[in-house]
Amino acid sequence: MTTRLTLTKHHGLGNDFLVALDSAALVGVDLAALARRVCDRRRGIGADGLLTAHPADGFDARMQLNNADGSLAEMSGNGIRCFAQAIVRGRGSWAPLHLLTGGGPRTVVVNPTDSETLIDAEVDMGAVSPLDAPDGWDALGCDPMRPVAHLSLGNPHSVVGVDDVASVPLQQLGELVPHVNLEIVEAGPEPHGVTMRVHERGAGITEACGTGASAVAWAAASWGLATPLENEIVVHMDGGDAVVRLHHPSPGSVTLIGPAEYIGSVVIDL
Repeated sequence: MTTRLTLTKHHGLGNDFLVALDSAALVGVDLAALARRVCDRRRGIGADGLLTAHPADGFDARMQLNNADGSLAEMSGNGIRCFAQAIVRGRGSWAPLHLLTGGGPRTVVVNPTDSETLIDAEVDMGAVSPLDAPDGWDALGCDPMRPVAHLSLGNPHSVVGVDDVASVPLQQLGELVPHVNLEIVEAGPEPHGVTMRVHERGAGITEACGTGASAVAWAAASWGLATPLENEIVVHMDGGDAVVRLHHPSPGSVTLIGPAEYIGSVVIDL
């Protein structure tokens, strides 16, 4: 007998995901293969990743993220907002969500907007911590005078300060360090803002990255590239803007603030 699975599609600033909440239907399913199948933009539905829900004691759900190539990612700031929107739509409650991710526990506060398909959400992204440079980093040939930070938000990031993000061959550079999310960032246009582009593990160049925005804001503040306004930095990305609140709710932590939009749903055969 064929098992059917409902997928909803959402995006956070153009970073799009398919969400499956039916954990019973997912038992025994090869989620890496499923992600490759449904995320394919020509032969599938199309998305940067597949988010699946699983039971977890003490949490509303455990979120698993398989990138479009099937690989696992610990955490996604845009993805978790999309995941939270799917749960809220399903249960009809706006209570804060306590979710378990591969990067640890995360709390998401979901707020309605004037649109039935759009929500705003605040995600406690946890602590920002330093990492060693990833394998192959020297191959990028970064000018030693450029600011660089290797940071973890449950997943790995390498942030590089540049003069003009539009002039950097990001695809080429990202392929040299495929096991890390590579962000390039320039100052402005406002004193409390920065502009970034990102090459993500398992997905390539995406329109936005929530964990990347958090890493970039943290690095920019530490370098003096941006001056926080009321502890917040605006991060401009190809898909839109997110706000990162520094040192909140505790020193060393950040909160990511941004939208998620419901696109539609589809039923597939497993």
